[in-house]
Amino acid sequence: MLQEYDSDYHTGMDVQSVAEEIYAYTSGYPVLVSAICKYIDEDLPSDEEFDGREQPWSEQGVAQAVRKILVEDIPLFESMIRHLDDYPEMKRMFQAILFQGREFTYNLNVKGIYSEEELSNAIIQAAKQDKSFFIHDGRLDMDTVIRKFVTAFGDIYGQNSERFIEDNGRKFFLLYLRLIINGTGNYYVEAQARDEKRTDIIVDSLGEQFIIELKIWHGNECNERGEKQLAAYLDYYHKDKGYLLSFNFNQKKETGVKEIRIGERIIVEAVM
Repeated sequence: MLQEYDSDYHTGMDVQSVAEEIYAYTSGYPVLVSAICKYIDEDLPSDEEFDGREQPWSEQGVAQAVRKILVEDIPLFESMIRHLDDYPEMKRMFQAILFQGREFTYNLNVKGIYSEEELSNAIIQAAKQDKSFFIHDGRLDMDTVIRKFVTAFGDIYGQNSERFIEDNGRKFFLLYLRLIINGTGNYYVEAQARDEKRTDIIVDSLGEQFIIELKIWHGNECNERGEKQLAAYLDYYHKDKGYLLSFNFNQKKETGVKEIRIGERIIVEAVM
């Protein structure tokens, strides 16, 4: 297109460099390419910064055309802004890309802004950032592990679909935990608790053992039963303290971490 234009108007432009400059701003998107060329052809020759029809066809001319496009209303941008208002998840994704330097993995089968792969990568990065907080005096501080996970889970997954997180929430905790105890211990899932309601995890790290129960929130009554079940489990293992993580998908949920006492046992209870 630029070669044909130059043949007609004899601008003397460096077609290759102008084409590369336009592509750098547009990635070849036709509407934006046409808009830049239109400004250069129709507006910039009369601009005091340039002299005649030839000078605007340069890297400086492309940059000036882009500036004009950005400050004026054009239908493409108006349409995009409306779409961002209609799809807040997309808006949050663009903000993360522009202002946080985030990268996202595209997955056609996921309607939200994150794919499962991206969620897994995000929780692994959170564990790496938090890892220095968890070992004190040669001991694994499981209380801090739980608190940091609750914060990371809310920050990363708070805007995602309930169904997606319900299916994967427990897996993300194990990803988070695995990176923390790697090289200092291991964990395993108790076979007797492998059902859709509960997952009991035994963690061995730095000579200590921790009992953790993960479950989906199904109301206060069910939660109280889970507390008593965990307390009984602690009795079986002769442990004074255990951990209960509940994934709550109610819109009016109250998240956070607290300690409760069941008989002689202490339970650190986290709701996400």
